[in-house]
Amino acid sequence: MNIRTLTFLLATAFLIITRFANAQTATQFGPDGFVQIEDGSGGFFASIDAGDRFSRDHDVAGDINGDGVLDLVVGARSDDDGQTDAGAVYILFMNSDGTVQSNQKISNLEGGFTEVLVENNFFGYGVAGIGDYDGDGIPDIAVSALSQANTAVFIIHLNADGTVKDYVKNSNITAQGLSAIGDLNNDGKIDLVACDPSANAGGVQRGAIRILFFDDNSEVIDANTVTISSTQGGFGEGLENNDRFGGREVAMLGDLDGDGTQELAVGAFMSNEGKGAIWILSLDANNYNVVSKLKITEGMNGFSDELTDSANPNGTSGASFGHSMCAAGDLNGDGVPDLITGANQQEEGSGYILYLNSDKTVKTYTRINNIDGGFDLNLESEERFSRSISFIGDLRGDGTIAVNIGGGAGTTGILYLLFFKPCDFTEEAGFNHWNGGNTLFSNWSHAMQMLTSDSLTFEQCTFKAFETDAAYMTYNFNDGRCICKDSDAILTESTELSTAYSNECFSGFVSSNSNQLSEDLSIDIYPNPTVSEVILTTSEISFSAKDEIRLYNVIGELLYTSTIKGQQTKLDLSAYTSGIYFIRAEINGVSGTFKVLKE
Repeated sequence: MNIRTLTFLLATAFLIITRFANAQTATQFGPDGFVQIEDGSGGFFASIDAGDRFSRDHDVAGDINGDGVLDLVVGARSDDDGQTDAGAVYILFMNSDGTVQSNQKISNLEGGFTEVLVENNFFGYGVAGIGDYDGDGIPDIAVSALSQANTAVFIIHLNADGTVKDYVKNSNITAQGLSAIGDLNNDGKIDLVACDPSANAGGVQRGAIRILFFDDNSEVIDANTVTISSTQGGFGEGLENNDRFGGREVAMLGDLDGDGTQELAVGAFMSNEGKGAIWILSLDANNYNVVSKLKITEGMNGFSDELTDSANPNGTSGASFGHSMCAAGDLNGDGVPDLITGANQQEEGSGYILYLNSDKTVKTYTRINNIDGGFDLNLESEERFSRSISFIGDLRGDGTIAVNIGGGAGTTGILYLLFFKPCDFTEEAGFNHWNGGNTLFSNWSHAMQMLTSDSLTFEQCTFKAFETDAAYMTYNFNDGRCICKDSDAILTESTELSTAYSNECFSGFVSSNSNQLSEDLSIDIYPNPTVSEVILTTSEISFSAKDEIRLYNVIGELLYTSTIKGQQTKLDLSAYTSGIYFIRAEINGVSGTFKVLKE
């Protein structure tokens, strides 16, 4: 087995990441920076126009060029090559740090694709990595196109440079999204789900999905296609008009409850007055019909976040929860695979990590947006972050995982490549809490003996430790109190049955939330985020040889140091990859550390 095939299989086997722990250590996956990929950023350079809808759908495509790094396929379904909205896809050859090494466009005019795409064909509406379909050692892709004159799912066999070797056109298959779901029928080929949320099965736009199986010629086996809707596939009751069941992507979770059936997550993003919902379907092992199902939405089956139903600029209403999703493996070490989804019309858009129970309900969740999740995103209003989601896997080869989340609605389109790192939270024996030191986050008042904000789950508390770079975390499983402390705290016995944890990913730096470091000294760092240069300004007017500025990466490695000689010091970050950095300034014995995002 060559490295391309092996790497791709590792990425598409849905990577059930387990906890490497004893009973006193919990491994959690938390934020480890991101790369913003758009035209002119993140190493991606292409002639993309506003409205091309780059990143409308995307997927990991395997190691196409054989350099040992996974590559991506990204749709731009409204590209105008040859015809208005004919559509295109891009093969992104990746670097292991999440930036783009180079790209190859496939369209009416580029990439060796000989199909004549017509106006409003929307080629690239759905894309999926499918492994090596033609047996030449190079991964292939599936691409859907929508138009009354040319609706199809194309199986495109690639050359190692990302151009088209040849292709098979499977006509009359509607797919507003494509998802690879692994080899469901064990025939050696990755199977696909075609999402059709506009299908009028059983009512107006109730939606449908079709499970597609392919033969050795890359042609759909029509007789084996399984359609699941209000009227087919054993779904039964539950869908209403305009629910848009099918969404843009589905996620194969595997056998959550160990009963021999595979669980498939499918969105219905316009249900509940547009708030949205997700259905977890258990599929019969032989005919892949639904044998049981469970609905997840606001206030149902463990999901408690409040979703909006207000009007949106695009004429719809609601949060569109469940519009897109991917299976992400076991992110909280409880032995059950978890699901990443989103509500892309909830303000600027929110991603959600849904930590699942084996009975398919939600154990807890974590939000990812401008405020929550620890990625320090700078999303624009109405950006529709999380309108598309795909799982990459261990892109960097260091045990982290990468997840693509699309955004940038109304612009050329943006792909946010988020890295999640595994981190051990080591439990101190007995009931203890961290006392003293500096409190970086707390939802608990010791004076009043009560919560000052919402109760947090253990997973949500660990994210607060990630976000604040806390050395220590105290958590109480009885009331959900969460207190994050710096490294000056000391372990103290708890009479309130709290549990103390050490954050093994603590980098040693705490980002200051205030530019006023002392009564006489203030420091400003700008612009933040930056694409190249940052400037440190200070109120201090006299300096010595001991006054320094230092640059660290997220794992605490010193990258650069210089003396501070005046009230303004410039620091050039243009040579560094996109991500989070820490700038530590020390002036006249007073120091502060500031988190900076390099785009």
